[in-house]
Amino acid sequence: MQNNISNGLDTEPVIMNSTDTSLFKPAAIKSLSDYDEHYRLYKYDVISIRIIGFRDAQGLDQIVIGTDGYVNLPYAGSVKLAGLTLEEAKQVLTERFSKYVKIPDMSIMVNSYGQRKVQVLGEVNLPGTVELPSDDMNVMTAIGKAGWVTTYGRIKKVQVIRIIDGTMYVREANIKNYIEKHDIMQNLALEDGDILYVPKSNKIDFHQDILPMLNVYNTYRAITD
Repeated sequence: MQNNISNGLDTEPVIMNSTDTSLFKPAAIKSLSDYDEHYRLYKYDVISIRIIGFRDAQGLDQIVIGTDGYVNLPYAGSVKLAGLTLEEAKQVLTERFSKYVKIPDMSIMVNSYGQRKVQVLGEVNLPGTVELPSDDMNVMTAIGKAGWVTTYGRIKKVQVIRIIDGTMYVREANIKNYIEKHDIMQNLALEDGDILYVPKSNKIDFHQDILPMLNVYNTYRAITD
C-alpha cells in the first residue's frame, strides 16, 4: 500500500506497509550487562562521570542530557552525547578533557534513563501518550500502559507506525499470537515517537481512522519536543 496523504504538517508523508526486519524488530530479552553495553544515551538520561585522580568532581554528577542531546561540562564545554554508547561517550569525553586535564581513566554511569513516549490510539481504554522505560519499549508494554484493549479492539491487527523523513512506515503486529502461541516476532520493539493503533475491525482506513488522531499527535510533539 502506498498513498500520498496530508498529516497536517508542511509535508505529505508516504504510507508504506513495511516488512523490513531492520526497521521493525522483535523486542529482545537481554541481560543487564548486554543492555548497558549496547545502550545509546538519550535525552533526559542522567549520568555521572568519574575521572581517576581528578579530585574536583563538581559538575560531573547528576548530569542531565538536554533535549538537543548535549551536556555542558566543566573543562569539556558543550558535548553531544545522545546517540552514543557508553564506550563511545567515554572516548569523546576523554579526548575533550585531555586538552585540560591529564586523565588516566574515566567511567560513565547512567543514574536514570529518560522516559520515551509513544502514542497509543484506537480501541484501548486509555488512549493517548504513554511513557515507557527505555528497557521495556515494546507493543505489549505500551498497550498495557494504555489500559489494554477494549471489548471491540482487534488485538490481532495492531498497527505499529513509525515516521522517518516524511515517510510513514506501518507494520502489523498480531498480539493474540504473541500471547497464545508465544510468537515473539509479534511483540515489536518500539522507538520514541512511535504510534500504535488498535482498530475496531479488520478493515483499516488510514484517512478516517488514523490521520485525524495523528494530526493531534503531531501538534503535541511539535509543542513538547
